[in-house]
Amino acid sequence: MEPLTVDGYLDTIPAPGDAPGTAQFQLIVWPTDDVVDDVIWACTTGNARIAFALLTEIQPGDLLHVSGILTQPDDPAEPARLTVDALQVLAPAPARALQEMVLDRYGDYVVVVDADTEAVPVFTALGQWVGMAATPDAIGTLIETHERVNGGDA
Repeated sequence: MEPLTVDGYLDTIPAPGDAPGTAQFQLIVWPTDDVVDDVIWACTTGNARIAFALLTEIQPGDLLHVSGILTQPDDPAEPARLTVDALQVLAPAPARALQEMVLDRYGDYVVVVDADTEAVPVFTALGQWVGMAATPDAIGTLIETHERVNGGDA
């Protein structure tokens, strides 16, 4: 057993633990910049405040900063277990921002419609930035201009 502080992404929806005020979750940790080195750690917490936050507020994809005690199992095939006693959300999952928005498709183009604003960001289906349409009515004009300038290939 060793104390450890690490940053990682919440991998799955947290689940209640075996006892009241506890929770279980999985954390994706990257010890190097190479994706093949990513590790999924099984985590638990007996801290009721952290368990409540995990079960009600924190979502998969959130970047977390956790501290606790890392335990290596006797069986090397089993994952290491981190018992978390401190947790901080460093960044919410990127998809959270899209929950109040709608993605719509215009052929080879994708637009992001947000009810809170008239402006509409437009991208190609491959993710290339096209521009910002001032209103939803201007989307067609922006796409036509992009196709004229770029030869029609989105």
